[in-house]
Amino acid sequence: MTAKRLLIGISGASGAVYGIRLLELLKASDIETHLVVSRAARMTLSYETDMSVADVEVLATITYPEQDVG
Repeated sequence: MTAKRLLIGISGASGAVYGIRLLELLKASDIETHLVVSRAARMTLSYETDMSVADVEVLATITYPEQDVG
């Protein structure tokens, strides 16, 4: 059986908390999460939450740099 995977992108738009909450909920599941955080999202995270980018990235199974368009 193929593993379930979900790609989550957090952009600079307001609402980064929704992406964080989704990652928190999926952490306890069997779904593999892949995360991309944009440069603008890094700023939004600091404005809207008490979490660092590193705090958010550890919630994901795999993270990618924003420059990785592949």
